[in-house]
Amino acid sequence: MMSGPTKTMAVLTCAALVLTTAYTVALGSSGWLWFGWVVLGVATIGMIASDSEARPSPAGRPPTGSGPGPASR
Repeated sequence: MMSGPTKTMAVLTCAALVLTTAYTVALGSSGWLWFGWVVLGVATIGMIASDSEARPSPAGRPPTGSGPGPASR
């Protein structure tokens, strides 16, 4: 499942694709515009990949305030 910032980035990437395509149809192709969209797409893919990595389960963590440390003294 994607986190909030990753979902936002994916929506922005899709919106940028629609706008880039509309610009290309209306005014002609712009290499820099497509290059920017590709960079945005790669960044989005990177965010999705890092977001989908295995996260440690909360059950494996010790309860807060237990064990040695300043909180328990």
